[in-house]
Amino acid sequence: MPSFSDLTFDLTVAARSLADRVADVANPTLRLGVTGLSRSGKTVFITALVHALRRQARLPVFRAAAQGRITRASLAPQPDDAVPRFAFEDHLAALTGDDRHWPASTSRIAELRLEIAFESAAGWRSGSRMLTLDIVDYPGEWLLDLALLDKPFADWCRETLTACRSPHRAGVSAAFLEALAGIDPKGPADETAARVLADRFRESLVAARQEPLSFSALPPGRFLMPGDLQGSPALTFAPVDLDGSAIPSGSFAAMMERRYESYREHVVRPFFRDHFARLDRQIVLVDALAALNAGPAAVADLQAALEAVLSAFRTGRNSILSSLFRPRIDRVLFAATKADHLHHTSHDRLEAVLELLVERARARAAGLGARVDTVALASVRATREVRLNEGRQALDAIVGTPLAGEVIAGETFDGRAEAAVFPGELPDDPAAALNGTAAGVRFVRFRPPKVALASDGLPGPLPHIRLDRALEFLAGDRLA
Repeated sequence: MPSFSDLTFDLTVAARSLADRVADVANPTLRLGVTGLSRSGKTVFITALVHALRRQARLPVFRAAAQGRITRASLAPQPDDAVPRFAFEDHLAALTGDDRHWPASTSRIAELRLEIAFESAAGWRSGSRMLTLDIVDYPGEWLLDLALLDKPFADWCRETLTACRSPHRAGVSAAFLEALAGIDPKGPADETAARVLADRFRESLVAARQEPLSFSALPPGRFLMPGDLQGSPALTFAPVDLDGSAIPSGSFAAMMERRYESYREHVVRPFFRDHFARLDRQIVLVDALAALNAGPAAVADLQAALEAVLSAFRTGRNSILSSLFRPRIDRVLFAATKADHLHHTSHDRLEAVLELLVERARARAAGLGARVDTVALASVRATREVRLNEGRQALDAIVGTPLAGEVIAGETFDGRAEAAVFPGELPDDPAAALNGTAAGVRFVRFRPPKVALASDGLPGPLPHIRLDRALEFLAGDRLA
């Protein structure tokens, strides 16, 4: 039976949803959520998407652009004054400036509004029209937190500690597990011990995310991407060992449970209510190559994270009120990024790997009424392809400028010299790539490409791989 607070929460979400839909009648608006786990390329994707539309880039698969029906795309003031603006101009300058570099990763929520004027070709609706595209950028780690709304403290403790003690994470969790061993969960609450334990727990999550482990499913997400909660008491909790008996009042475990519940109530629920529940479309960017490089354990963890992502779309909707409102998110696109790190002969294979990764998640989403698709893309293509001869053998290679410090065949690069790289290829059977029976693809990180200035002195369109296909799936029907 739903609690009073759950019903109040559902009423608030429903009222906000209804208000948005009424406003959409007068001013057609598409709210696009862009997320992905750390280093998956969210900032680059948004910058490339907006720049391509504003500069009328060549986008052959995106029909509205290919048919010349987009007449103008311009930035406008964002709708939510309390949400930071996505720093499009700064990120574009980082990608295209003299000291071109990849912009900083997403660490908090941000918005950007783009007004797209277009000529509709759809029967009785033909003529000049306007679509407002609101892009909502947020860390994927926050999305994984939505699963906590349906997870009691005891279940979270059990699942999290099992993961920390697994053979693959025990090493990076050693300091946390040592601190935990000195805690009596039924003993008195101790603020100093709580801070130490929470710090060790956060450090273990950060270490598990880094190479060579490259794990993905690591909630609570604000421990990795705190945003404006950096240093807040709301992040001073950690899982503890429970024996299934009642948690004594005033105990250390009771303090941890209270803060966990506070995190769900004051951090996770507002994010769902104010931002996630208002989205119409969603793209989830996935750095599948990093997981493949790290091995089967990282791949399995990424698969679990992607399942959690799609399960998040159900959060808050299996209630009495939810049946009265159509789910807002009707399309979800999973995109394997950094396709330019591979030769084009492996692009379809990378997409097949992603298809297999989301297979179980897609099956779970079948009854949600949302279309789910996958694509392998590079929002900004940092390499070009060449065919080199090595003896009598012709090899497919990619050429780009490796980042400073990258090492290829024993040579350390300075960030200025180009290099030809043989990235290898993914196997025809995606299962072989996932289970580790085929050699992984070791990729090199490259600087952004040099972009020529157009006649107006501004950067020209950025090279990409399949960005147009993503745009067609996410917004093509709204620009028909």
